[in-house]
Amino acid sequence: MNSKAKLIADKFKMMPHPEGGYFKEMYKSDEKILSGHLPERYGDERKFSTAIYFMLADNQFSALHRIKSDELWHFYSGSSLTIYVIDEKGNLSLIKLGVDFEKGDVPQAIVKRNYWFGAHVNEKNSYSFVGCTVAPGFHFDDFEMGDRKNLLKLFPQHEEVIIKLTDQWLIVNR
Repeated sequence: MNSKAKLIADKFKMMPHPEGGYFKEMYKSDEKILSGHLPERYGDERKFSTAIYFMLADNQFSALHRIKSDELWHFYSGSSLTIYVIDEKGNLSLIKLGVDFEKGDVPQAIVKRNYWFGAHVNEKNSYSFVGCTVAPGFHFDDFEMGDRKNLLKLFPQHEEVIIKLTDQWLIVNR
């Protein structure tokens, strides 16, 4: 990990994230939405909103996964990153999160609920320091890690992306 990424990880006491990279929960609303006021996809009450710092360093990537809520990504520093999003119809879109607007970067991006998504740092030997805000708030019961075999069956047209963004998960869980 380069020195700037290490400084950020240490400063914010970041921990390894199950999807790859590092994270630190920075906000969890103290108010809740009761289960009767949420769509059925949520089994129980949820916080109004949650937010984390998230960082990918060097060759790390965020493995393909999906959650039951919309997620807003915010860029802070380092290299831009590419977020790969596969919607429910199998359409793939790429979002460059960063601040080089002439190259098509955007400083914020939304990933809609139930879309498969993952990300990687665009510059070698660099890092991407970003934030992710989820509403209703993130809960691990709402998180599904992508399984390479199942994703390849669902979206064979995106084989290259699926292989690229699921390998880490397979290595960690052998």
